Order: sequence, then structure tokens, then C-alpha cells
Amino acid sequence: MPRPFLVRYVGLAGSLLLAVAAWRGGASSPWELTVTPGTIFAGRDGVLMPLAWLFGTLLLIGAWWAGRRDVPSLRWAYVTATIWALPLLPFLPLASYDVYSYACQGWQQAAGLDPYAGGVDLLGCPWADAVAPTWRASPAPYGPVFLVLAAVAAKLGGSLTGTVALLRVIAVAGVAVIGWRLPVLARRAGVEPARAVFLVLACPLVLIHLISGAHNEAVMVALIVAGLSTRRMLLAGVLLGLAVGVKATAIVVLPFAILLFPHFWRAVAWVGGGAAGALAAVSVGSGLGLGWVTGLTGSGVSVQWTAPPTAIGLTLELLGVPGAVGVTRVLGLIALVVVLVLLWLRARGRDPLLHAGLALAATVLLAPVFHPWYALWPLAVLAATLRRDTLWLVAPCALAAALCLPDGYNLALASRAQGAVVVTLLAGYLVWKVLHEANRDSRRLGIGRGGDDRPGRDP
Repeated sequence: MPRPFLVRYVGLAGSLLLAVAAWRGGASSPWELTVTPGTIFAGRDGVLMPLAWLFGTLLLIGAWWAGRRDVPSLRWAYVTATIWALPLLPFLPLASYDVYSYACQGWQQAAGLDPYAGGVDLLGCPWADAVAPTWRASPAPYGPVFLVLAAVAAKLGGSLTGTVALLRVIAVAGVAVIGWRLPVLARRAGVEPARAVFLVLACPLVLIHLISGAHNEAVMVALIVAGLSTRRMLLAGVLLGLAVGVKATAIVVLPFAILLFPHFWRAVAWVGGGAAGALAAVSVGSGLGLGWVTGLTGSGVSVQWTAPPTAIGLTLELLGVPGAVGVTRVLGLIALVVVLVLLWLRARGRDPLLHAGLALAATVLLAPVFHPWYALWPLAVLAATLRRDTLWLVAPCALAAALCLPDGYNLALASRAQGAVVVTLLAGYLVWKVLHEANRDSRRLGIGRGGDDRPGRDP
């Protein structure tokens, strides 16, 4: 049996099993007590749902992992990703209740309320009982672009089911745009388009969290890929500005996008001006202004080892250092600023597209909070720009795809202490490895340039 055939239909089997898990245990309305490892082992959730989730996730990850090295054609990648996605469309959202928060924020916006002024507890929403308790008091942390889209979904959808269905349509449209522009980006970077498309569209994270979960990363990443793949400066700025208007993290791409065009200051004016103008237009037109910036602080309520700065703080607290998480999170943000500046300086004479992907990866690694779908930010750009083996890119995505149970319980919560220690040790090893390699490269460079000036040695 040809390997691509096997990859396609093993992945389809995994997707069908995940559809069963979504049907039996996806994020339902109203919100119910979360499915956890404890409830599964106690038998409260039956046998079908947990087994379908486990084997479906394993088969889908395995097929994606095996298929990345042998992608026969661009058409094959599109067809495979499509048939993997289709079984997930008719069922409950997988792995997160966030789409219900989107629905309520869209309803608030459509009703003339300010989603940045408070959560559903304060402003109300006819579907408030579907929102996870953790986020009921939180104002919207998203930009005006997404809130306008969510408002359109709520207005046209009418009911919660209709609104969620339209939010899923928006997410699927975002994935379609990614698939459309990704080959352009890959060719621009000298990467095989078929491999890039398969790595992104067939990624279990895309299927679980964008196609099924309808996360707004679909819109943000689509706008980033579209902005980076166009050769028109003003259009690139407008698209990237709209991406920032979905989630603020997209702003890290802007300085690298400027380097894609000749005449630096002209590019600053057109790309930067286009981004600022697009964001200002949507902010004013929606009546929301920049209130979403204050909403970003609410995302820090999640404290999990999946974010390395938080993991290091948790480890220090286990060792008896009180309040360490807050300190390590601030240090992580400071480190992120330094890394972004260094990446940009390096990108001036090298590949700006690759460094834009690395900037997104650094943002994911050094931010205070990490949710599995955040790994999609760098995936789309790096899949289209990495020319060598992608093991270090797909391995974290494969792990992230297995972190959430069907209704959204994050398995990281069940391994808080152990995970924090492991991530801290891994982070320490990576820092040592980077410094060791940099030191070794410096010694080689010094020797190569005649840096060894010991007496008795010929120049």
C-alpha cells in the first residue's frame, strides 16, 4: 500500500474518532463540570468518548507526523487536509469553550454594549451559561476587527447555535485563506509549497482548534500570511494592521514585514502607515477605540507550566520562593523584548520571513501564558520558510495537540508540579546549549580571522 494513501486514511480514521469524541463529550451548552482524568478513570464519562479521543488524537498526530516527509503534490495536500477536516464540522466544538465567549462578546457588540467594559457577569448575555466560569468576569481581550466579525455572527446567527455555526464558518474561511496564500509565501522563501501546506492545514492543532474549536487564531494567522505574501507595501500594512486588530501579538511581525521591501524609510511609511490606518479605521468605525489593550491583562489568570516563564516561577515556588511566578513572567517579557530586537537586527541582512516566524515562536515561548492553539502563530510562517528538517517545529505542535480533553480540560493542570520542573530543566538546558554553541562559534570565528595571536605563530 503506497505510503501517502496510508497516511491519508489513517488520518481520516483519527478525524472520524475525534468527531465521535466531539459528539459525545465536546464543549456543550450550558457549561458542565469539566471532563478530567479523574472523571474518566472513575467511569463517569463512559468508555466510548475517552477512547475515541485517545485513539483519534494518536492516529491523527501519527499520520501528520509520518506524512510530512513525503507529500506527493500540492493537490494531494489540499485534498487530504479537507477530508480530515470534514468529519469535525457537524459536531460540538472540541477542546475549548472559547467559542461561546466569542458568541457573547459578539452579542454585546451587536447590542451596542462595550465588551471591554466587563465580562458577561456585568454586561449580560443570553448565552452566559455556556461561557466557562473562568472567563465570565473577564472583558474581551481581542481587537475590534474580531469583535466586529463576532457581532456580525451574533446578529445573523440569532441563536447560540447559529452564532457558533457562523463563527466556525469564519474560522474555516480563515483556514482557506491560509491555504490559498501559503504556497505564495513558501515559493517566496524557496520552500516546497506542498510540504508547507500539509504541515499547516493537516496539523492536528488546525483541525482541533481552528476547524472544530473555531478559535480566532484562524483569522489572525490568515491575515499575517496574506500580509507577508503580498508584494504591495500598503496592502501588506493594511492586512497586518487588521491582524493586530484581531490579537495584539500580531504586532511582532510588522518590523520584519518592513524589511521585505526595498527603500527602508519608504517601507516604514507605507507598511507602518497602512497598519496604523487600518487599525484606526476599524477602531473608530466600530466605536470601540483601543479599550482592548486593557483587556489583555485578563489573560494572565491562567497559571500553567506550558509557558516556560510561568513554569520556572512555579518551580521556584516549589523550592520555597514566594511570588516567583510574577517575577519570572516579567523577566520573560523583558527577555522577549531583547530577543525580538536581536532577531530584527539580524534579519536586516538575512531572511526577514524566517525571522518573522522566529519572532512569533519567541513570543509563544516567552509569553506569560501558553494555550495549545498559540503554537499555530509561528507554525504557518515557519512551515513556509524552513528549508531543513522540521522536527523541532512539529514535535511541540504534536504535543500541544494532545494537551486538551474533548471539552477543554487542559491535561497540564493534572501535572502542574511535574511539568513545571521538567520545563524548567529543559529551559535551562536550552539556554546552556545556545550559550555553548555561541561561544564555540565565536572561538571558531576568532581562529578563522587570525584571532589567535599567541607568540611564535605565523600571521
